[in-house]
Order: sequence, then C-alpha cells, then structure tokens
Amino acid sequence: MEMPRPTDAHRDAFRALVPDAPGVELRPMFGQLGAFVHGNLFMCLFGDRVTFKLAAADLEAARARPDAEAFAPGGRTMREYVALPLAADGLDGPAERALAYVATLPPKRPR
Repeated sequence: MEMPRPTDAHRDAFRALVPDAPGVELRPMFGQLGAFVHGNLFMCLFGDRVTFKLAAADLEAARARPDAEAFAPGGRTMREYVALPLAADGLDGPAERALAYVATLPPKRPR
C-alpha cells in the first residue's frame, strides 16, 4: 500500500482543526500528523482525510455521514476510527468529541 501524502495546505488545515486544549500535542507520524492527548492518538491526518477516534455512539453517528469511510491503513480496519474528508463541513464536532473521549483513557507511558 502506498501511503497518501498530505500537502502543506492539508497540514495547515489539520493544525487549524485540532482543539486547543491542555495536554494536546501535535507530532509527526509516518509522514502525516497526529494529535495526541496524554500520549493517546485522538485524531490524525491521512493524506487529504482526517481520522478521529470516537466513542461508540459518536462513531456510529460519524459513520452515518455520506462522506465517511472506515480507516483502514494497509487494509486493516481500525474499529474505533472513522475517516472524513479534510475539506468537509462540520469537523469541529468530531474533533472535540474525539478529544473528550480519548482524554478519558489511561495515559500512555513514554517508552
């Protein structure tokens, strides 16, 4: 599988979408960008799409969108994630819900 490459415009749009909240950190990840809270990924850039890790009810609602896709890098679906076009409207809600959900998970210990 070839990894999609985000443009500088995609990176800028992703950065603008990441909630400004305590504990949130942006890091490069496989040529993309990831947003983490307490060491846990809650959203990431994947080419021209943004992927969110959501709780079950929010995930179901996000997957019902006509522009939603499963997040399946390398052909393996990641079950708590949904991918949406970075250019889509209404991404602030999933970004905030992803942060709120992942902030409740135990912090990851640094390696």
